[in-house]
Amino acid sequence: MRAEITKLKNPTIMKKNIDSVKLSYYRLTLQSFLKESHPELADDAEFIAGRGDLTAQTYSQAIFEGHSHNQAEALANEVLYKGLYFSKHDTIVNVLWNEFNLEVPQGSAKNMAQILLAFCEDVFAKYPISDEFAYEPEFNQLYTELTGTIVIWMEEHEL
Repeated sequence: MRAEITKLKNPTIMKKNIDSVKLSYYRLTLQSFLKESHPELADDAEFIAGRGDLTAQTYSQAIFEGHSHNQAEALANEVLYKGLYFSKHDTIVNVLWNEFNLEVPQGSAKNMAQILLAFCEDVFAKYPISDEFAYEPEFNQLYTELTGTIVIWMEEHEL
């Protein structure tokens, strides 16, 4: 019994357990985010594992360097979400909600966006998509082109 209590207090064992929890936490957080905003990446286990591991390492390194938990978490989140702030899927959902609310019920917009994503890929390819793209002047042009592309798709599918 005494040996079991000593094991629980062993900092090496505790650190491994904490690292495992953080690793799982970041992987699960990323997977949940991807399901919501980047469904095309949600099943990419290699991407999720790699990004989750890198995020956990970033957090651990920040704590080691003396950053507070909040600072370490902010640094880790920068790594976790890098390149993922702009979502093609969410952009299409917003176009559907704003421009096609009579044709596509709000509850169906996310599923419809997944269907439309492949059809709209050529439109997205014309723009320098980045984390800040939604705040760039070109975003309005993208939005307009997506609206037109969706109109064409709906006409072709008689919706």
